[in-house]
Formats: sequence, C-alpha cells, structure tokens
Amino acid sequence: MTAVEDLTRTRAGTLAHIAALTAEFDEVVAASASSNADDEHDPEGATIAFERQQLAALLDQARQRLADVDAALARAAAGDYGRCVECGQQIAPERLAARPQTRTCISCAR
Repeated sequence: MTAVEDLTRTRAGTLAHIAALTAEFDEVVAASASSNADDEHDPEGATIAFERQQLAALLDQARQRLADVDAALARAAAGDYGRCVECGQQIAPERLAARPQTRTCISCAR
C-alpha cells in the first residue's frame, strides 16, 4: 500500500469517527435538553456536562487528526511527503509507517 493510499484510508476512517462522535454528542445534548436532572450533584457517576466535554475533546482530537492527514496529502501532492517540515531531512520509514501523517522526523519531534 502506498503512503497516499494509507493516508486516504486514514482520512476516510477519521471522517467516519468524526461523524459517529458528532452523532453521540448530539444525542447527549438532546438528552440533557429534555431532562431536568441535576447533573451537578448526581452521585451516580459522570455528569452530563462531563460527558459532553469528553465528547467535545474527542471531536477536537479527531478534527486535528483530519487536518494532519489533509496536510500530509497536500505534501504528497507537492512531492514533499516524507520530509521533515522543520529540518528538511527524510523522515524514517518506520515513523511514517506508524504515523503516516507525521510532519517531523523523530529528532525534531523531541
């Protein structure tokens, strides 16, 4: 599988993940709108606000991953994929295999 194919597959998976998280977030918001529960003082575990914030954080992470994948695809189209954006050196193939959307070599990532 080529890097572009891997990135395209990762992009599709990330879009599906974003859609699922968005639907879950919308369900939590809808459930809290129709409830008069006092989730601030509920001794039964996580509050609705906590669940909403947790889903929002997961959505932010997924959106950032999508942006990273899109940037990697743009670098591939420009012929710059696999080069560190910081120092210009080649990124190790093992690093690209583990994280195809990476922008930096391991030295610059530190």
